Amino acid sequence: MKKIFLNLALFLFIGIYSSGQKEKITVPLRFDHYYTYDQVVEALKALHDAYPKLTKLDLVGKSEENREIWALTINNPETGDALSKPGVYVDGNIHGNEIQAGEVGLYFANEMLTKYGENKKITKLVDKNAYYLIPVVNVDGRYHFFADANTPSTNRGLRRPKDDDRDGLFDEDFPDDLDGDGSICQMRKRDSLGSYKTDPADPRLMVRVKPGEKGEWTILGSEGIDNDGDGRINEDSEGYVDPNRNWGFNWAPDYVQRGAGDYPFSGVGLNAIKNYIMARPNIIMVFAFHNNGGMYLRGPSTKSQGEFQQGDIRVFDYLGKNAEKIVPGYRYLISWKDLYSTYGDFGDFMDNIVGAYTFVGELFQTSSETYKKKDEKGEEESMFGESNDRTRERLKFNDNLAMGELYKDWKPYKHPVYGDIEIGGWIKFSSRLPHPFMLQDLVHRNAAAVIFAAGQTPDVKLSVIKKEEIGKNLYKVQVRLYNDKAMPSITYHCVKSKVYPMDLLKVSGNNIEVISGGKIINKYTDQVSYKPKKPEIQFCQVPGFGYVDYQFLVSGKGEMKISFESRKAGKITGSVKL
Repeated sequence: MKKIFLNLALFLFIGIYSSGQKEKITVPLRFDHYYTYDQVVEALKALHDAYPKLTKLDLVGKSEENREIWALTINNPETGDALSKPGVYVDGNIHGNEIQAGEVGLYFANEMLTKYGENKKITKLVDKNAYYLIPVVNVDGRYHFFADANTPSTNRGLRRPKDDDRDGLFDEDFPDDLDGDGSICQMRKRDSLGSYKTDPADPRLMVRVKPGEKGEWTILGSEGIDNDGDGRINEDSEGYVDPNRNWGFNWAPDYVQRGAGDYPFSGVGLNAIKNYIMARPNIIMVFAFHNNGGMYLRGPSTKSQGEFQQGDIRVFDYLGKNAEKIVPGYRYLISWKDLYSTYGDFGDFMDNIVGAYTFVGELFQTSSETYKKKDEKGEEESMFGESNDRTRERLKFNDNLAMGELYKDWKPYKHPVYGDIEIGGWIKFSSRLPHPFMLQDLVHRNAAAVIFAAGQTPDVKLSVIKKEEIGKNLYKVQVRLYNDKAMPSITYHCVKSKVYPMDLLKVSGNNIEVISGGKIINKYTDQVSYKPKKPEIQFCQVPGFGYVDYQFLVSGKGEMKISFESRKAGKITGSVKL
């Protein structure tokens, strides 16, 4: 009976587990695990099905491997068409291995929709803005990161075939999962002349030998064999075009910028996403999420571009410094100055061509993988490697908090070229990715940074502040455009560079004539910069946390209509009776 009971219990467990794995994704979404790309698409469709009045699901295009790229629009049509409102664009996973970036986009969409009508702040923001979300840019990369064996850092680029080793073959020598565990780990071989010895503090690690010391190990690199028989291992994996170096602003060829591709927008999916973005000229706020370092980066991405206009810097500073408070430990930085220069960068394209304010969110902080007291000092985080002290602490984190799931102990293997070796090290879901128990906090805080910025899109109000009759049927009318949010109605860069037309303030009426009109320079001395031609149309920009006043001299009687039109800030109207 006991055996029958145990078998029945095991059967029930397997049945429940299997049904859970195949269970249809429902809303609200869960963020205690990572979604495969197919599940990301299913999650977007589930959100759309649950909130059909607030969402629109668009097929943006297809990738190099013919996978579909989906975008979700969140907009309340009862408060206006999406293109008539400030646009907030959020994407992630532009690099294939940066999967938690996609989770931020999903969480943001889930938060905005499930709390609409319940949370006053969320409801107000959904009513105010239009939101465009592409959680996964590099859809092939995300698919292969889950489906194939990888290191934490491989499978980043677009799948465009390339002959890396110039042997006439394309993508024929990938790393190989020799031990079949689903990850590409490291290979090492015992060697008395090697450059490494066993770390006495933790036998899983190695330290460099000092001059005169006897070696113990040679590190052979990532798992793999010589697939093409050319005497080299792992030298020709997937064709590499970096999807964050292939955009059509300040692009440079491959000999200047590795991963640039043959020409801007040579990436099939990237070109489709570009077309999707350009069809939405109302986009003014952009967050592009990547995966590592704990940073909010703004442009420019190269020093040669010069600094942004001071008005735009004030906006970036306000948003960036508040983001630092929302996500403790993250740093607000300038890309070229505080990190490194890049060409053909997505952020530069959005800032300079689309006319937006763009932040790149580098998400996970490896330093958060801790095993120490709160007041105990540890190694500072670096994107360019870490000390053995830091690695030892991460191993303790792995052992005691991740239950050993992130690191594979060294195991012997018979290699066809190297002979007796050992395979071990960090698995693909480590190092750049938070363990799932840490995911909820990461996605919530970063989505909160987007929500804060979304609250600072331009919100222009129009009012008539003065109407004075100065002669028979002759009136002086003063109009104020006021914006109590951080972002102006058009970026200062766009004003200077004339990327697209400035905002328009128009005055009209059936029985009136605008004799003169212009911007008020000094309201106390009545100093006005009059426009010499067509004074009924004024080109303008409404600053963040500020206002602009215009004065019109108008002849006639009846209703004077006033309208303000902005690509980014929408359209508002008013009137005054003369």
